[in-house]
Amino acid sequence: MFRQYTQSILTGMPANRLLALDVFRGLTITAMVLVNNPGSWSHVYAPLLHANWHGWTPTDLIFPFFVFIMGVSIAIVTQRLQAQGTRFAEVFSASLIRSLKLIGLGLFLALFFYNFRAADYSWIDQRLLQIRLPGVLQRLGVVFLLTTIIVYHWRLKGQLVWMLSLLIGYWLLLVFVPYPLPDGNMTQGMLAHGNSLVAYVDAQVFGAEHVYYRQATPYPFDPEGLLSTLPAMASALSGVMCGRALLATQWTLQQKAMRLLGVGLVLIALAYVWDLSLPINKALWTSSYVLLTTGMACVLLAALLWMLDIQGWTQWSAPFVVFGVNAIAFYMFSAILARLLMMLPVADTSAGNWLYQSLFQPLFGDKPGSLAYAMCFCALCYVAMHILYQRRIFLKV
Repeated sequence: MFRQYTQSILTGMPANRLLALDVFRGLTITAMVLVNNPGSWSHVYAPLLHANWHGWTPTDLIFPFFVFIMGVSIAIVTQRLQAQGTRFAEVFSASLIRSLKLIGLGLFLALFFYNFRAADYSWIDQRLLQIRLPGVLQRLGVVFLLTTIIVYHWRLKGQLVWMLSLLIGYWLLLVFVPYPLPDGNMTQGMLAHGNSLVAYVDAQVFGAEHVYYRQATPYPFDPEGLLSTLPAMASALSGVMCGRALLATQWTLQQKAMRLLGVGLVLIALAYVWDLSLPINKALWTSSYVLLTTGMACVLLAALLWMLDIQGWTQWSAPFVVFGVNAIAFYMFSAILARLLMMLPVADTSAGNWLYQSLFQPLFGDKPGSLAYAMCFCALCYVAMHILYQRRIFLKV
């Protein structure tokens, strides 16, 4: 029965579409939802948490993988539009609309919360007037628009120059540009939590009430803040480079996979060399972090190409196809459901806490129960996404 189910999904894929790319997207968004929704944040296995500061965990690979995949998609779509002779004005208009939609969805999620358990809760004062302005979808929207502009105006060499300039320029900004501390003294080159050029810029532009790390000192900042969007664009451009390689007609699929693997391993090695002077850091999105995550993405995509599109081992991949082709819908559904479980009161706590404490924790224990909750949450989301897939409903922004 499972074989029939998977075949029904896989046979619906277009013949010329790379299965590896959809599965990569599906794996990435599934991992994002899994790590975002534990039963309890007090009981989470270390690999499912972000690194405390410098360094990385598997969780720190997820968001840049999504940015990388977006870059691959930009390369594929742009080549098709250029072949059709589509004018840049049309491309820019469509890209701007998509960017604004992503930003709007991100702001909607930032506002979608009400504390029904607090009688004195004021949504206007505690949510609207203190809205977190940056965010995951907001960053995707901005990076998508700017990367599309670069890709449409510059060819391969120009795109490579942009990518290197963003990485090296960001490194130079972090290390050499001075900024004032609250006491009036000037400093530079600091890469501490709340004490960096990134944090200073976020504090000046957004203010303490509108960023994720509101209590950081001396400056509140956001992991999806303004200045760190520059290297995130380099992550997207690295995906564009990968997309161009996948579109190349002079190489076989095996050659493409081997080249991706080789490039990925080289980038990982270079990342650790750069880490000696510029630490790998997700919250700052350092240039060494871009090299590491791009290298990891290339290695994983090469492995998926070999496994799925070359060897044909596809049966396991069907659920991730369902998630991958409707990634934005999956993300939005999971985020809204998670907020509803936090908002709805049950027995003097939230519905989500009640489920974990009364069912998952007693059955499985602290951390295993927290992970089981997250897995069941993903399974529930899958039911909804499968219904959309069957009805051929795909959320396009």
